[in-house]
Amino acid sequence: MFSQQGEAAKSSRNPAPGERIILGIDPGTTVMGIAVIRANGRSLQLVRAEAVHIQPAADPVLKLHEIHRHVAAVIAKHHPQELAIEAQFFGKNVQSMLKLGRAQGVAIAAALQYGLAVAEYAPKRVKQSITGRGNATKEQVAAMLPRILVAGTLPESTDATDALAVAVCHCFAQGTGSMPAPAPARRGKADWGSFVRNNPGRVKE
Repeated sequence: MFSQQGEAAKSSRNPAPGERIILGIDPGTTVMGIAVIRANGRSLQLVRAEAVHIQPAADPVLKLHEIHRHVAAVIAKHHPQELAIEAQFFGKNVQSMLKLGRAQGVAIAAALQYGLAVAEYAPKRVKQSITGRGNATKEQVAAMLPRILVAGTLPESTDATDALAVAVCHCFAQGTGSMPAPAPARRGKADWGSFVRNNPGRVKE
């Protein structure tokens, strides 16, 4: 985790006692997911979630400037104290990895400029934290979030829900928030063995 106090942080409002505002980012050079949640004890409240479409530009540096501008604007409006960002994953396309790394770096730089503490989480850890499975799909992660967050309507974009997921993952890692109780198991072939064990007199040879 990195942290730095910047001059820009002086303009941030003081949070309510026990309250934390977390900014979550799913970095990208074409579409960037941004989310803001408010953590207060075991409650996690959705404040904002969106997919930001970065305008195409002949000069890739201009796209990085656009990313910085969007992140800075969200920080200035919502005054988060922490940034949770999805870490870069290793893939076969080196160029894509380099672009993603630049986008991630610019977002982190904007957060440090405003004095936010920064934490990175691997994609598998985020999925494991939200669904209990590191190989869950984006859609499965999105489907689980309404059971965790209080109020707010989740966007359809998986870029936005991925940003929400990394923010929630950060809260869980810091001991804030709580997972919902598991749904009651349905009776079927999977639990027939336990039924037999618990009801020996009702099973005929």
